[in-house]
Amino acid sequence: MRRDHRPYWLHRLTDRLSRAYVAHIVTPQFDAVGEGLQIIRPRDVEVIGPNIRLGRHVHINAAHGHPVKLCVWFEGARLGKIDIGDYALISPGSQIISSIGISIGAGTMLASGVYISDSDWHGTYDRTREAGQAAPIVIEENVWLGLRAIVGKGVRIGKNSIIGAGSVVAGDIPPNVIAAGNPAVVRRELDPATPFRTRADYFADPAALASQVDGLNRAFLSTNTSFGWLRSSLFPTRED
Repeated sequence: MRRDHRPYWLHRLTDRLSRAYVAHIVTPQFDAVGEGLQIIRPRDVEVIGPNIRLGRHVHINAAHGHPVKLCVWFEGARLGKIDIGDYALISPGSQIISSIGISIGAGTMLASGVYISDSDWHGTYDRTREAGQAAPIVIEENVWLGLRAIVGKGVRIGKNSIIGAGSVVAGDIPPNVIAAGNPAVVRRELDPATPFRTRADYFADPAALASQVDGLNRAFLSTNTSFGWLRSSLFPTRED
């Protein structure tokens, strides 16, 4: 569809049902969840294992055919963990899989299809065991991981840095740089004197933001009717 044909009342209803599903089905799967969690298409979010924690105002955007997967695995007595900081954004198709420990800082953004894993999962010669092939990952605050970037074991990515689309991060990346490639290397430095506007600023007043978003939805959907939505769903045209 070229636009959303739902009437405003239907938008509100589906939003409330989605929030109820998140609160009663998804949230209990985490060890801790901060206020303001928002999940788009929560049925396409897979949470596997314990030790997964979310900060405040985390946004997880899944999509049909592009689920978001958060998975903690174990190796003997060792159990992985995933800590996702305040205001983080996780986009469709992203996977975060831990065998020892993954920390994602506040305001970090994951574009679609990002893959983060702290283990090789199989030994070089013994393909039946992990064989200790794991090292923690630390992604500091306000990092931006581009489309389908891969972050491997033992990596630290510094504050504010940007990882280019399709890059493979196999070694540490310093703060305030743009890195890209396979393996990712520093391409350009950012100006630390230029102030950053982060997702924390976006959520400085959550109530006002929610009111603004609701007002925009009400305006955009104001001319939609129940009949028009039903007709466009069953008999769409090029104008829809």
